[in-house]
Amino acid sequence: MNNRSTPRVLAAVTTALLTLGGAAACSTDGAAGADPQRVDVVAAFYPLQFIAERVGGDAVRVTNLVKPGAEPHDLELNPGQVGDISQAELIVYLKGFQPAVDEAVAQNANDRAFDVTTVQPLRDAAAGGHEHEGEAEPADHEESTGGKDPHLWLDPTRLATVADQLADRLGKADPDRAADYTARAKALHADLATLDTEFADGLKACERREIVTSHTAFGYLAERYGLEQVGITGLTPETEPSPQRLAEVAGEAREHKATTIFFETLVSPKVAETIAGEVGAKTAVLDPIEGLSADNGGDYLSVMRTNLQTLRTALSCS
Repeated sequence: MNNRSTPRVLAAVTTALLTLGGAAACSTDGAAGADPQRVDVVAAFYPLQFIAERVGGDAVRVTNLVKPGAEPHDLELNPGQVGDISQAELIVYLKGFQPAVDEAVAQNANDRAFDVTTVQPLRDAAAGGHEHEGEAEPADHEESTGGKDPHLWLDPTRLATVADQLADRLGKADPDRAADYTARAKALHADLATLDTEFADGLKACERREIVTSHTAFGYLAERYGLEQVGITGLTPETEPSPQRLAEVAGEAREHKATTIFFETLVSPKVAETIAGEVGAKTAVLDPIEGLSADNGGDYLSVMRTNLQTLRTALSCS
């Protein structure tokens, strides 16, 4: 390893100068900075944790800022988590998705941050399908995302590209093991290519191609595999749809003979159940994989494959 103690000392000094109180001292035993033999990586939420662990292997120590079962959009950082960001050798985040993380990175770790949107530019939130028609996003969310859809990881090919660049960033932080990071990224890329093929083949021949979702998290998936997303609400899952929007979605669900209204693991199914009852459909989980549920023993690949089977059933694919 190459003089790893120096950035940690500088980070601690920066933390003090920025009057973050006891942020570093408040970090838990599992916090960044605890293992001098491994690269300390902070991941802003689960999909970034997944690729950091796969690419980094046993050469990295990854701290996820979002606990399993928590919704990551509106994450508020505690002092210990700000300390983790201050001390980490690499922070992997998606600018605009979690404003608190953006602020902490800008104040404490701009020179050690990897913003995945610099590798994969975000698609317009309203591009394609009938996504969130007639319902406005809250102003703060609109400003933070810039009208862009952050859920790029639901296209495995985009996530593979991010993982390749993450290997490069880890190699710069830890040159002695750069070849290992590249090899692991190549293996992950192959796994994601296999997953992409499974989705393309599995969704090739379906009776329906419209998916009615509780919020518009699935634009990348729909774009990649030729589906059409009908979102009840927009990018913020907590947004309450207006009666007009509920009526519009119900009408579209009837028009497309939708048999299933999708909700997700980290958000209440109440709105999806309302639409389903209105049109005589059933509900099912379609997971945006923003985070794992507290009792989920799977990972990104297994949850994506569960999503594929759910879609094949709902869309009557052969």
